[in-house]
Amino acid sequence: MERGKIHNREPFLETVAAKLGRNRRKSIAKPVWSIAPQWGVLKEANPDQLVEVLKKQCRLIHTQFIETSAEELSDKIRHVFSEYEVNSAVIPNDERFREFGLHDEIDIAWPMEGIDVHKWDPALKEKNITASEKADIGITFSDITLAESGTVVLFSDENKGRSISLLPKTYLCIISKSSIVPRLTQAAEQISSHIQRGKHLSSCVDFITGPSNSADIELNLIVGVHGPIKATYIVVHDK
Repeated sequence: MERGKIHNREPFLETVAAKLGRNRRKSIAKPVWSIAPQWGVLKEANPDQLVEVLKKQCRLIHTQFIETSAEELSDKIRHVFSEYEVNSAVIPNDERFREFGLHDEIDIAWPMEGIDVHKWDPALKEKNITASEKADIGITFSDITLAESGTVVLFSDENKGRSISLLPKTYLCIISKSSIVPRLTQAAEQISSHIQRGKHLSSCVDFITGPSNSADIELNLIVGVHGPIKATYIVVHDK
């Protein structure tokens, strides 16, 4: 059997339809709702107002919030390293590090300052996960950011493993101001638009809202049960 290939799909679906007593459906039409309140939330908010909404929400989700310019981003990251006593970091193989002027920092400056940096490499396979487990901090960029809930959306792929944001003790997300949208509604619209245009989309889309939290044990909030104990968002104002 060829790995990853679906066999006998059409006969299977025809059999299911027949068992249900109806003809096979070839397409599904989305319902048209007469009322759609989800589009009205923060509809008139401008980018600066969305930043403020995100900032306030970060207080509720126990996430440190930092604003900066691209020029000062490196200094802000160093501040986080100092605050969290970081000696090791795991990062994705992401061109945005170069775009934000962090390439030399990662390859030269951080190692010289005693920060052991592991860059995700699909050829290393399980070694990436091991490095993530041992890292003091995982650093990623947000692809879409939801102001209302304080959620960052990550399109994980072979160069951007989801372990980076899940396994280290602390998590740092770099957020371009232009990536901030009002809420999940707009994120779902963007993802749907990617699919409709035939654009490659990661098979794993992660929605992360601050550090790990669980309140299912006697309704007591516990932080860090199944992920990073602390999280920081750095919002970078676009040039």
